[in-house]
Amino acid sequence: MKILVADDHELIREGLGRALASLADDTEIVQAKDRATVLEQLERHNNIDIILIDLFMPGAKGFDLLITVSNTYSHIPVIVISGSEEPRNMRKSIDNGASGFIPKSATTEIMLSAIKLVYSGGVYIPPGMLIPIQNKRKEENGTNVSLIDETRDAAYKLTKRQKEVLDLMARGMSNKEIARALDISEHTVKIHVTAILKLLNAENRTEAVVMAHNAGIIDT
Repeated sequence: MKILVADDHELIREGLGRALASLADDTEIVQAKDRATVLEQLERHNNIDIILIDLFMPGAKGFDLLITVSNTYSHIPVIVISGSEEPRNMRKSIDNGASGFIPKSATTEIMLSAIKLVYSGGVYIPPGMLIPIQNKRKEENGTNVSLIDETRDAAYKLTKRQKEVLDLMARGMSNKEIARALDISEHTVKIHVTAILKLLNAENRTEAVVMAHNAGIIDT
């Protein structure tokens, strides 16, 4: 397994490298310290299996590096490793193509589990992105909140892009059709669909669409 570790702090790169060595006997670490080096390493190594990238690196502006890497190398899963634990940054990272977001405060065990999940094709949604909405109603007229209310609450956690994907899912579009309509990669669409199912607690696309329709989130 070859992993690109991109962070502007050498100690963090070295620390991540040591931790990642336990993933497999043949784990190989490629390092990058800034935006230019990230792109250089990706051009030089055509067999990178996974990318770990700091959210904000020297030479990068906002989320532009993540967007560039996710779009140009859509076949390689990207995980953001960041000192930020702001839910907004987590959502924007997933919205812009990341297959996961791991706060640097996470334990080594959590980090390795998240990497294994992403490497196997999954999406790692950090707990901080799933924090319940403040003042969520637990009871209504003495009864438990209905599934419709829970779905409406969950809908507030969807990013703008995820809402767009959900709307196109409701129109019966495939991932390829959604990718073409939104001008994003099919890989990114898959990430959004997985996140939507997890946030709505739906078993599949059809169930997610039905739940969203019943809650009045989308029109079908």
